[in-house]
Amino acid sequence: MRGTATGGAKRSRSAPYLLGLPALAYLGIFFVIPLVTLLKMSLSTNVGSVYEPTMVLDWHWANYSDAFSSYGAQFSRSFLYAGIATVLALLLGYPLAYVIAFRAGRYKNLLLGLVILPFFVTFLVRTLAWKTILSDTGWVVSLFDLLHVPMPDGRLLSTSWAVVFGLTYNFLPFMVLPIYVSLEKIELSLVDAAKDLYSAPWRAFRAVVLPLSLPGVFAGTLLTFIPAAGDFINAQYLGSAQNAMIGTVIQKQFIVVKDYPAAAALSFVLMAMILVGVLVYARVLGTEELT
Repeated sequence: MRGTATGGAKRSRSAPYLLGLPALAYLGIFFVIPLVTLLKMSLSTNVGSVYEPTMVLDWHWANYSDAFSSYGAQFSRSFLYAGIATVLALLLGYPLAYVIAFRAGRYKNLLLGLVILPFFVTFLVRTLAWKTILSDTGWVVSLFDLLHVPMPDGRLLSTSWAVVFGLTYNFLPFMVLPIYVSLEKIELSLVDAAKDLYSAPWRAFRAVVLPLSLPGVFAGTLLTFIPAAGDFINAQYLGSAQNAMIGTVIQKQFIVVKDYPAAAALSFVLMAMILVGVLVYARVLGTEELT
């Protein structure tokens, strides 16, 4: 009997690890191995031609120094655009998530459906739609002209603001949904208790709702900033050559120039910079639920 109980306890302890094996195998095959391959490529030299690239691993660390010296402006521009888009998405997404969580009533599912509705259209088509909306003959430019709102060079398309607008729109659902989940979990009785203690609505929000929703804000800002920093579609179709982001450079190096070592090094530098930023951000914003 004791041996059976001991065997059952061992199986119960090992069950979570066994259940996680498929996921670990998936990550190993489709993430770790490609990442190691990309790392080797970033330290290689291309000795072939444009039509037949041939990689030789010679530990060419200069690929990384060249990434900083040659494309520093694109890195800075990418983080600037992504940061502005993240702030705009937060300013737009938090009130929307709040309304859906606490004020939508029976229309909650409908509003959530409208939030994720853009995902039924491909990313490229959505961006091209913004190209039409922000064109010189579009209604947005006409409205700005009517309101005498100044625009750079009298237009919106092929400007930095067009790129930021595109990033904000395309990644707004990634901000709304995590914040909504955090708000949905908040007990309304806590807010009522704050009001019973003569707390004004704004003070109750600041003391109760906002702190409890910080995990959603943390997740939403990361889910918005990280893909926005590496995006190249919006900069390519809504911006100009002066608005190129680092994702545009990586895409061009991989597909057009076919300088695979440089593209791989740029990818690793971007990943490293984002990782450091995420760790610092988590340290600053960290809550009990996050740590």
